[in-house]
Amino acid sequence: MKHAYVYYRIDPVQASLAAARIDGLLSAVAAHCGQPPRRLSRCDDSVTWMEIYEGIADYAAFTAALNSAVQAFDCAAFTQGERHLECFFPA
Repeated sequence: MKHAYVYYRIDPVQASLAAARIDGLLSAVAAHCGQPPRRLSRCDDSVTWMEIYEGIADYAAFTAALNSAVQAFDCAAFTQGERHLECFFPA
């Protein structure tokens, strides 16, 4: 099983919009994860967010679904800079 972590900065003026859309995105890709995805904010910088996706069996299908959801929920409307996707697996 693989785990994916996505981090990025949001426009603080659009935090409510960002929260609603990211929560929708998490729901849209949840079927590809072994555990419910979640959204976090950085402790010392509340405009840096992270999405956590755990227990991914088919990483290619997951990334395709994630990329589709990012477009569908227009994540570029409230992010500042790029979304960074990292993949990890148990050592």
